[in-house]
Amino acid sequence: MDYVSALVPPVVMAAFFIGLVVTIVKSQGGPNKAKEDAAVDAAISHAESAPRTPRADGV
Repeated sequence: MDYVSALVPPVVMAAFFIGLVVTIVKSQGGPNKAKEDAAVDAAISHAESAPRTPRADGV
């Protein structure tokens, strides 16, 4: 029965991973896609327009 205890964790992790991928794929698009895209675009433009100050360590 050692082979059963050796196979259970990978099978369980694979099942959860498949569920995660399915959830991610299903949540893409839909009625909230435009709102999510607008939020990401606003965050990117805000980050790009922020003034950059040099760090004290010169990096």
